[in-house]
Amino acid sequence: MRVLVIGGGIAGTAAALALHGAGADVTVYEAHPDSAEDIGAFLTLASNGMRALARLDASAAVTALGFPLRSMRVLDDTGAVLADVPLGEADDPVLRYRCLHRAELATALQAEAARRGIGIRHGARLTSFQDAPDEVTAHFTDGSTATGDLLIGADGLHSVVRQHIAPAVRPRYAGQRVFYGYGDGRGGDVTPAGVSAGESERITMVRGSGAAFGHAVSPDGRSYWFARVAGEPLTADEIGQGTPNHWRELLLPVLRKDDTPAADVVAATTGRIMVTNATELPTGTRWRSGRALTIGDAAHAASPATGQGASLALEDAVALAQSLRDAPDTESALSRYESLRRPRVEENITVSGNISRGTPPTSTPPPSSPPSP
Repeated sequence: MRVLVIGGGIAGTAAALALHGAGADVTVYEAHPDSAEDIGAFLTLASNGMRALARLDASAAVTALGFPLRSMRVLDDTGAVLADVPLGEADDPVLRYRCLHRAELATALQAEAARRGIGIRHGARLTSFQDAPDEVTAHFTDGSTATGDLLIGADGLHSVVRQHIAPAVRPRYAGQRVFYGYGDGRGGDVTPAGVSAGESERITMVRGSGAAFGHAVSPDGRSYWFARVAGEPLTADEIGQGTPNHWRELLLPVLRKDDTPAADVVAATTGRIMVTNATELPTGTRWRSGRALTIGDAAHAASPATGQGASLALEDAVALAQSLRDAPDTESALSRYESLRRPRVEENITVSGNISRGTPPTSTPPPSSPPSP
């Protein structure tokens, strides 16, 4: 089977690794000219995401990056500890949570794909595709084309592939602005000069009166933090023109209402601060048409409140390769894949959206382990 993967981010490159392992001839087409777009954000891979990496035989490429997280401490707006619990499968070095830069993860997966002989073409921006009974042809902005048996759209929130499959669907605001930044470790009982092993492997979550806040400290004393704040969505111009000072001035008054380490952590941030709008796709969005299928954020983007986006994208890759390997034909395989994945990922969209909007939960978060295909 010849597979065209559109998008060389986390979902696309993981899918290429999984499909290559299942015997497919895979090429990845990435719009950006470099190995990864460094948008400055970090992410946390949960144990289910780490398990998917293990099934791709790609654990070593990722555990060399970032740092592990074994536990989570939860504080209220007074700084009181509400909970201090293990995170996921904390006792297994391969499966424990991991905090790392998004761009580093994408670059590591691409390097692993190249090592296995998977073709990655950078600077290939999709404009359209044509679906025929026996093949699908992708068209790129430079006038080139590529033909395969299957086209996988892993091209993110603003997916060109999804625009062709479900042209009426638009990403929607999920109710919160999300800030990401890096500090020098100040805040709480953590100092840059001496970070204990326990502190460097714990994430602290703050249920503030005006913001949800989280921070983890790397072994070298750097704080990785995020804040989710309700409000009207920021415009593209506001996001593009914002400076670190502007974002600090916007965020600090909200955090200083509470007696928690959050304001000190943000005040210690002198470098880049990134701000985005929490965004999601509606449940029920169409994923496939003929020989084209969307995966990852292109299919089921959710607000970041549950922290499951990257992990679920890695699960997609494993489930897709297994479905194509085990089903008698492509149509059966894609149907099987969708029946496996849709309930799980749409539960995450709903739960994460409820958290972002402050809606009382009506269901439980997605389990840390995927159902067996």
